[in-house]
Amino acid sequence: MPVEATTPSHGRAVRAAVLAGAAIRIGYLLTKWNQPLRLNDSYYYSGQAYQLAHGRLFRELFVDQPGAEHGPLTSLLMAPFSWGDDFVRWQRMVTVACGITLVWLLGRLGTRLGGRRVGVAAAAIAAVAPTLWMNDGLVMSESVSMLLVACVLWFALDTVERDDRRSQVALGVALGLGALARSELVLLIPLVLLWLVIARRRRGDARLRAVLPVALVAAAVLLPWVAFNLARFEKPVLLTTNDGTTWLGANCADSYRGATMGGWTVLCVVADPDYSPDEEPSVRSARQRSLAVHYVRDHLSDVPGVVLARVGRTLDLYGLRDLVHQDVGEERPRWAAWAGVVSFWLLAAAAVLGARLVRRRDRWLLLLPVLLVLCTTVLFYGGHRIRSSAEPTVVLLAAVAVAAGRGARGYRDQP
Repeated sequence: MPVEATTPSHGRAVRAAVLAGAAIRIGYLLTKWNQPLRLNDSYYYSGQAYQLAHGRLFRELFVDQPGAEHGPLTSLLMAPFSWGDDFVRWQRMVTVACGITLVWLLGRLGTRLGGRRVGVAAAAIAAVAPTLWMNDGLVMSESVSMLLVACVLWFALDTVERDDRRSQVALGVALGLGALARSELVLLIPLVLLWLVIARRRRGDARLRAVLPVALVAAAVLLPWVAFNLARFEKPVLLTTNDGTTWLGANCADSYRGATMGGWTVLCVVADPDYSPDEEPSVRSARQRSLAVHYVRDHLSDVPGVVLARVGRTLDLYGLRDLVHQDVGEERPRWAAWAGVVSFWLLAAAAVLGARLVRRRDRWLLLLPVLLVLCTTVLFYGGHRIRSSAEPTVVLLAAVAVAAGRGARGYRDQP
């Protein structure tokens, strides 16, 4: 339940923030309107969307092999707009639309968590935060996945508070779609289910009745993609084939020392002596994963320092120049990347304060994406794209702190 009822002035303030966020994102889009894609993940998402629009279902771009380098959802959303000579422009608009919707939804979530002032603060912060709008207009998955994380938070609250089948189905759909947008979001499924069990236990309600439908719906959303992958690859593939590439680029000499320590580098991938462009993707992924595991075993003494560097990178406390360099390589302006670093420092500090003002049940829900990001960082590498799943939480908790500083009434801890 919201702490305070909404008012017309509150609605106008949130709409103004959404309009401001839309103006920023559309202006940012216009700076990219005539820019070609760079040779990074955006090229894959764009090319796969183009293939889907023309009846070619999830194949590699340059060789005749099945393709699942990334989850399918982002490309599926862009496919209807992937026609004509300038289709990249319209693909960019898909992520802009997701970013604008995220501003509105975070405003709604803030209102629900802490009242009118928190809602306005959340929408305003989301509108201007470079850590959010820098992803909008890129032909990548972060704008889509952050929106779905916010949807998971909303429907999880619904499931606990309303206890109806519609909320449970909506939560299951959001969880499944999140995993189809970014594969690491599959970890949110067990985390949210555990949170539901604990929240229901404290209310003394039947737990299985709330959790089982959510799990079944999430599984049903994932099942077609998983079954499709299991049927077409030589080795078992559940969500994507890029785990081998990710592991190899994060566990090699260049990512264990120097400027890229704790990060991911393509140099280790291209140095793969057995790499072949027409190699079956699941076979390549398994082989690269094996190479990474062997490297880790041979350098176990270096792992604690590397993990610390990974966490430092995700928190913008280590390797800043390399992180900004990666952002620039993914079409983010250099000035905006540095602004994102500073804004994250400020928002993260405020979020720590805000977390103390949110009631315990809601706090743990908001911290689930943070836990997900921490696990992904430790297992893979540190970076801004890895951190993106936690950005909605950072904005919401920072908004609680900002509103409290202005005298807003927040939640108190409840047993």
